[in-house]
Amino acid sequence: MEYHTIKPFYNKDSKVLILGSFPSVKSREEGFYYAHLRNRFWKVLASIFEEEIVDKKEFLKKHKIALFDVCASCEIKGSSDASIKEVVPNNIKEILEESAIQHIILNGKTASKLYQKYMNEIKVPSITLPSTSPANATFSLEKLIEEYQILKEFTK
Repeated sequence: MEYHTIKPFYNKDSKVLILGSFPSVKSREEGFYYAHLRNRFWKVLASIFEEEIVDKKEFLKKHKIALFDVCASCEIKGSSDASIKEVVPNNIKEILEESAIQHIILNGKTASKLYQKYMNEIKVPSITLPSTSPANATFSLEKLIEEYQILKEFTK
């Protein structure tokens, strides 16, 4: 069993919450989200907002983006979403109560499936976007950037 050890990232001004499934091995080692160098998450955000990301946390604050994951703990092999089982979900109600979250973006099909299974009582509008993981070879960086453009609308 692996346990989620990264605190949710948000503040009272956060408008959009991006939920992944569970942090990768590299993210757990680094102690922050989307730390694997081949994950395209930060490249997508830098492109959408047309700026270089020097400090990830400052960038997220500036653009009113919160980050967390659906799973508090689970059985997982390495970083493989396909292997996730025995899920204990995170409680995201605190984030929703202490912020201005108006939209939830689910980063990938696994996050979406787990969110629908364990958090179906949440009334905040949600949308599923393609995973930024390097394992998602179906989507090029350019296609991910196109799909994630909606994030710009949600953070106005």
